[in-house]
Amino acid sequence: MAAYKRVTVYVLSGFLGSGKTTLLTKAIDHFTEAGRKPAVIMNEIGEVNLDGQLIANEVPMSELLGGCICCSSRGDLATALKELVTEEQPDLIFIESTGIANPMEIIDEVTDASLILPVELKAVITVVDAPQLLELSRTSRGKTYRLMQEQIRCANLLLLNKSDLLQEAALQEVDVLVREWNPYASVHYTVFSQIDMRLIEMLEEERGQSTDRDHDVHHATHLSEDHEDHEPHESRDNLPHDHDHDHTYDNHHHHSHNHVMAYTHFFERAVDSNAFEEFVSKLPQEVYRAKGILSFSDTSSRFLFQYAYREMDFVKINPKGDVPDVAVFIGENFSKDAVRTELLKLESLSEIAAK
Repeated sequence: MAAYKRVTVYVLSGFLGSGKTTLLTKAIDHFTEAGRKPAVIMNEIGEVNLDGQLIANEVPMSELLGGCICCSSRGDLATALKELVTEEQPDLIFIESTGIANPMEIIDEVTDASLILPVELKAVITVVDAPQLLELSRTSRGKTYRLMQEQIRCANLLLLNKSDLLQEAALQEVDVLVREWNPYASVHYTVFSQIDMRLIEMLEEERGQSTDRDHDVHHATHLSEDHEDHEPHESRDNLPHDHDHDHTYDNHHHHSHNHVMAYTHFFERAVDSNAFEEFVSKLPQEVYRAKGILSFSDTSSRFLFQYAYREMDFVKINPKGDVPDVAVFIGENFSKDAVRTELLKLESLSEIAAK
């Protein structure tokens, strides 16, 4: 492997719908314009990589689908890194994890790979949906809240995204919370994940000056192991457990996101856009995130739709390659059958209207 240059690796973390892919596309544009060659490893819990449709064709990309990097796709990440490094020889690689991943597992996997590949983990960048975190902190401190906590603890750079949706006092409340969990990270308020990309370049330069190859891992491990100091009233037993990395798992071992589930629906025919919007607006609270590529019976264009935190957005798109009409719904303990039934009704109504 000596023939290959050392490749910078960044991990992009953050819960579902926080704005990771928006940040990724901006970072790719920046580094490409700066004359550097970025590559992407994109992990989706669903069976189709929809966010990858937003990445330019010329950007090398590896897809890990149908599971989370830190469990069912574990091992695939090292393979994807090796293929990108040897075949594409990029200057830097962005790993966008699925929103339900604990970054500690990815840190472990990347640093394992760095023992045999010329890759170097520079930073974990976590995008935080500030309004969502604030609501969870005030109302329901469940598994999702604790997962977001772990994603924040592992970060070198924290973006409090959608900050424009909060009043100053509320934003300060979120700021205090994340700095309590992670007093080491650089914290920035963002709208649409817009930051000065020199912040990322500075992370690279700072890490490059360190002689400790495992600086990032030690930093994140310190935060994960010592976080009881920040929350004396919450037992560690109630927090997501880290994986055992000696690969000896017992029957009590579980993942920090085993409460999260996904349903992928492939459409047989186009559906009415208004009826689909009404369906999405009535999704249960347990569905946190939905996205897909759809053809509508009342318009000729295809659309990429994104739904997160009760907000929906549609963007006209010309998919690369042969991409089916598909939607992925991600959430906590929702009824897949109920979602499927409603979507089949929409398809049936479209078929009837077409006759």
